[in-house]
Amino acid sequence: MSSEGHDSYDHANKMEAANGASAAQLERLKTAGGHVNDRTQPSLPVVHRSFANPAPLGLLSFATGIFLISIFGVKVRGVATPNVLIGVLIFFGGVCQFISGIMEFVSGNTFGATVFPSYGAFNLSYALIYLPGSGILAAYTDATTGELNAQFSNALAMYLWAWFILTVIFTVAAMRSSWVLFLDLFFLDIVLLLLACGYMLNDSRLETAGSALGFVVAFLSYWAGTAGLFANGITPINLPVFPMYTEE
Repeated sequence: MSSEGHDSYDHANKMEAANGASAAQLERLKTAGGHVNDRTQPSLPVVHRSFANPAPLGLLSFATGIFLISIFGVKVRGVATPNVLIGVLIFFGGVCQFISGIMEFVSGNTFGATVFPSYGAFNLSYALIYLPGSGILAAYTDATTGELNAQFSNALAMYLWAWFILTVIFTVAAMRSSWVLFLDLFFLDIVLLLLACGYMLNDSRLETAGSALGFVVAFLSYWAGTAGLFANGITPINLPVFPMYTEE
């Protein structure tokens, strides 16, 4: 630290001793990061920036996307056309997860900076499949009958296999986080595996099983995100996440 920094702290300490100020008053002379709260230039104050925890936003947006995808996958109330998901997946599941990932990058969290933008891209890319005008569904639609051809199921299976491989990598990376997050990714592995096999084998039972298990993934994601949101005294409720490691 420079001599100017020491002089500033000495000045604050001398003011404390001379004025008989309380500890609370002394704290107002410093920022949250311990920097001297220099207000000599009101338009350019020296303020230590502190960032909010971006993980709850990433987890809750991911949970909402998976929950809605699973609802349409099991055809709740007979609704099977997923076009209503497009807006949620693009803005909440996609954009919000990208924002969360960028903030994790700024915070120095490599895991969050990798996982959140990745699943943000998943939601965006999944939404594009059903977005009118993207041309993806049109490429697999028979011009004569208007029905999707056999290639679509295999293409969607390949898409899911790619995300299965990536999710397995993330699951291994989460082995020193918490049981809630680890199990969240573990069950997501199974969901992607069931869906990929279901589309490849044209087995609707596997597709339904994968979509149903997606509710478990959504629940665990909601749990992890809510635990982060409720933490640090924001609410009197503290949800346990069951850490997989012990600090020595």
